[in-house]
Amino acid sequence: MDPAVLSSCIPGCERFEPEGDDRYHVALTVGLASITGRYSGTIVLTDKIPHTSYRLVAEGEGRPGFVKGSSAIALRAEGMTTAVDVTGTVQTGGPIARVGQRLIGSVAKMMLDRFFACLQAKLA
Repeated sequence: MDPAVLSSCIPGCERFEPEGDDRYHVALTVGLASITGRYSGTIVLTDKIPHTSYRLVAEGEGRPGFVKGSSAIALRAEGMTTAVDVTGTVQTGGPIARVGQRLIGSVAKMMLDRFFACLQAKLA
C-alpha cells in the first residue's frame, strides 16, 4: 500500500498523491483506440478489512470524457503466495464512451494485468 510503489506500477501514472486517509489525487495518461488523453481524479479505499479485502472507488475526467468505477479486491492465501481476486464496474461518458464497452473492458483488464505484474516483480 506504499503510494510510491503503487504509482510506479499504474500504467500512465503521472501523479499519485495522498489527500488524507485512504484518499489519493491521481493524474494519468491513457490511450484507448484512437483516443488518448490525460485524466485527473481521485482514488478512495473503502470497506477495508486488513490483509483480506477492500473496495477501490475511482473517478476521473479529462478531455476524452469521464470515468467512474469501483473494484472489490480480495486477498487470499494460496500456499506460500497470495492470490488477488478483482471484480469491478466502470462507467464512461464523453468521447471515450463512443469506443464501446467491450474495448474499455479489455483495456481495463490489460492495465490491471500490467499493474499486478509490476507489483509482483517489485515484491519478489
